[in-house]
Amino acid sequence: MNSEYKSQFDKNNIPQHVAIIMDGNGRWAKKQNQERIYGHQHGVESVRNACEASAELGIKYLTLYTFSKENWNRPKEEVDALMKMLVYTIAQEEKTLMDNDIRLTAIGDMQELAEETREALCQMIEKTKSNKRMTLVLALNYSARWEIIEMAKRIAEKAKQGNIEISDIDEKLVSDNLSTQGIPDVDLLIRTSGELRISNFLLWQIAYSELYFTPVLWPEFTKEELYKAIFDYQHRERRFGKTSEQLVK
Repeated sequence: MNSEYKSQFDKNNIPQHVAIIMDGNGRWAKKQNQERIYGHQHGVESVRNACEASAELGIKYLTLYTFSKENWNRPKEEVDALMKMLVYTIAQEEKTLMDNDIRLTAIGDMQELAEETREALCQMIEKTKSNKRMTLVLALNYSARWEIIEMAKRIAEKAKQGNIEISDIDEKLVSDNLSTQGIPDVDLLIRTSGELRISNFLLWQIAYSELYFTPVLWPEFTKEELYKAIFDYQHRERRFGKTSEQLVK
């Protein structure tokens, strides 16, 4: 199927790093008169579509907000089902990752995850470590505030040990001590379902991101919806504090 948006892309202006807050699974399930987990299950297809489309376009990093630290506050039955589904999905998606030359990695507090979940994740990270076309980052048991606190602790410990001076603390040192070390900042942040919030996601890394909000619920987020977001991104003027006139020079 031809894409209305993809055919108009500026191939020299593809975002290097796209991050997605995958929202709306529960509401989609409710519309189908189903339990919330039904929506999560159908959201897996949207994950696959986003991964394949991103790799095809030449996006180098795709970060998906998979499970936040706040999500532990949801009903236990839903959390348990989510964790079991995550283990199953990681195993099932090996072919997608390998066929598309996608490397898997993860950010977040892995120590709080069940051993079965950690093992499944670590095994797939190991299996895909040599893939080079794109890196898929799962933000799992993640919170930006938690990440920033952990970064501060690491820098404080280095200062305590005498390895750095207070004057050494700059943006690069902060970035190098975040869980996204080595990953470029986010160019485009997408949130589905119509909510207009960041929800404690990559607060440092999205400082200059373009934000794209869509009313589409995550299980209905197709490749064409991703193309639409990138088409919109390509028509933004990214100034990074400069004026429009400075960019033209």
